[in-house]
Amino acid sequence: MSIKTKLAWFISLTVIVILSLNLSIYYFSTSSQLKKEAEQQMIGIAKQIGGTLDAAQKSKQLIEDSVGEKLRLAAISAQMRLDPDIANVSNEQLDRLSRDLGVDYITLWAKDGDDITAQKSSNPKAIGASSKALGYWYTAFSQLFELRQVIIPQGQKLNHFWSPPITIIPSDLNDVNKLGFYYNDKYNYLINPIVHAGAFYNLENLKSSDAIAQQIIDDNPSILEVSGFNPAFYKDPQVLVLNESVPPYKLDNKSMIFGQYNYIDIHDYTNLMKADQTGRIITTKAKILGHKVMKSFIPMSGTSKSVIVVNFNYAAIKEPLYHQLLIQVLISLGLMAAVVVSSSFIAGLMIRTLQLIFNRMNEISRGNFGEQIIIDSNNEFGTLASQVNAMSSNLYSYQTQLTAAAKELLHTQQYLESFVNNTSDAIHVVDLEGRTIDVNKAFETMFGWTQAEAVGQKLPMFTSELLIDLREKGELVLNGGEVTDYEIMLYGKNGMPVEVSITLSGIRDEQGRMVAYASIARDIAERKRTEEILRRSEKLSVVGQLAAGVAHEVRNPLTTLRGFVQLLQKDAKLDKSYLNIMLSELDRINLIVSEFLVFAKPQADRYQEADLYTVMNDIVVLLDSEANIHNVQMITRLDAGIPPLMCESNQLKQVLVNVMKNGMEAMPDGGELTLELVRESEQVILIRIKDQGIGIPEEDLARLGEPFFTRKTEGNGLGLMISQQIIQNHNGNMQYSSQLGAGTCVEIRIPLY
Repeated sequence: MSIKTKLAWFISLTVIVILSLNLSIYYFSTSSQLKKEAEQQMIGIAKQIGGTLDAAQKSKQLIEDSVGEKLRLAAISAQMRLDPDIANVSNEQLDRLSRDLGVDYITLWAKDGDDITAQKSSNPKAIGASSKALGYWYTAFSQLFELRQVIIPQGQKLNHFWSPPITIIPSDLNDVNKLGFYYNDKYNYLINPIVHAGAFYNLENLKSSDAIAQQIIDDNPSILEVSGFNPAFYKDPQVLVLNESVPPYKLDNKSMIFGQYNYIDIHDYTNLMKADQTGRIITTKAKILGHKVMKSFIPMSGTSKSVIVVNFNYAAIKEPLYHQLLIQVLISLGLMAAVVVSSSFIAGLMIRTLQLIFNRMNEISRGNFGEQIIIDSNNEFGTLASQVNAMSSNLYSYQTQLTAAAKELLHTQQYLESFVNNTSDAIHVVDLEGRTIDVNKAFETMFGWTQAEAVGQKLPMFTSELLIDLREKGELVLNGGEVTDYEIMLYGKNGMPVEVSITLSGIRDEQGRMVAYASIARDIAERKRTEEILRRSEKLSVVGQLAAGVAHEVRNPLTTLRGFVQLLQKDAKLDKSYLNIMLSELDRINLIVSEFLVFAKPQADRYQEADLYTVMNDIVVLLDSEANIHNVQMITRLDAGIPPLMCESNQLKQVLVNVMKNGMEAMPDGGELTLELVRESEQVILIRIKDQGIGIPEEDLARLGEPFFTRKTEGNGLGLMISQQIIQNHNGNMQYSSQLGAGTCVEIRIPLY
């Protein structure tokens, strides 16, 4: 499909989309507006009918209140003509009295155990009725008998008098009655005058609502039906069914107040309840009796509380809407046809300049960079042509530069290949799976595999244990780390081990992702042999120094012993003081030998957990008297929270005593000796011993710990050497710092674990 066709289709489709959106917006906005107008119309209808119901209810209430007052007067008049004891009153007497007073019936109610019953009446059908079966009536009767004001919400309440709403007596469902109940504390019964309420209760009030509803339906063909419901009754789940099971019941105890109820939906009861409880208008749509109906449940909150249901024919909204929509669609189709024709012409004009640019781009793709596009225009196409001309010039320049760079890269490649192939270090490149990508000539010489044999293979150069270690190193490199001078034992093609030091690095692609590993291996067998020779030479030198020192230290007491032995050969008798000297010299030899045994027997099997806080406190107590002799004040800063240390506590005591004595002896004029015990880190304990002595010259600090080196007139110089060996056996170290005239500080660090 050509650019011209695509552009024409694009313009056409854009217009089509705009017109479609316009039609959609028109449809939904008009539909919403018509729906709102229909809802407002239904609300107006409901308010009109509700006003009629309110007026009827107020009229009915005024009539009921007036009749109630007349009944009270009749009851008071009857009381004056009746005996206070119900036993002395007859039904015939009540019949005569009711005719005299102008009421239909008079019934007397008296207490009967825990009930209040009708015991005497001018109407035989009423005798024996129980007030307990009448719900709130029993409560009202009880309150009258207690000489209290009736306080229940139902009915008319006067002094010593209560009249329930107009009711129907169950013995005659067509008999509408108004009842009153009066009590005087001098009587043992309630006086209940009854009148027929048909003359006062105008049922035509409801007929006026029906007439209004029918008139509305006749004037508005879109209104299908208008109905009114009594919320006080339809709260019973048996909605729309007259509940006659509990006599007597109110005359208006019916679910439907006016209108017809032909458009029935299964959700009506739920919506009626919801509208009544929330006080909001509920609107729903349903398919009923072949009509698409919009039902509105409108709660009325006046004197006559009710819910009015208006059924609106939804077709009355859709038909004019569809008619207008059809007209809009026909207009849009005409516009679309005009746009399709015009867009093809406009597209041809727009791409004429673009075709010139397109032809030039084809020339550039074939490597012809010399020709230029000439377009006399300042619009976007003119700018595009200028950019294409600039691109052609730049591409020619880049081509020249790339040719020169390619030659330089070829020279660099040749140089690197010469370097890789002539180096004595073995280079081995593998992918992330361990398969060989490339090797150099030194690799072939060192391990025996040729490049052809190695490429694409996983070479058996490692043991299983070594392979696990190498994978860990590979993970380190993969995460951006480095592995250098990693000494390892690899195996050649012939199975012989080759000891090498390798440097492992990663090879990444343009996105920075790891794609391969490169290792450079150097044969270190000759270096290892040289290092071993040097190590042995150093050991022999140390042994020679120790031997010379031991010989020197032991020779002096031996010379003394030899002289006494020669003296003993000449003279069998030897003074006892000479024997003491001989024993002292032997002890001195024994001490030197014992101190050297520390090097031979570290006694690791005697390590036990020890509390350094307790150990150092013991040493402070032990050296307290000696400190007093030297006029030294010991200051301790010991952390009691240090965890127990696995150690040989006697050896540590020996080290601490040795260092603390050296500190005391370095203060001939007295001073302070500070002992600190702290946890320097999670795994390291620090012991610091600091004196205020004469200090140690810098040239002597480096010799501390040498065998037989001492700055004291007495001693053999083995104390610090033995102490250092003990601390090393505990995987720790000792450090010294000193300043002449200010004192010396010894720091001992021992790991906890």
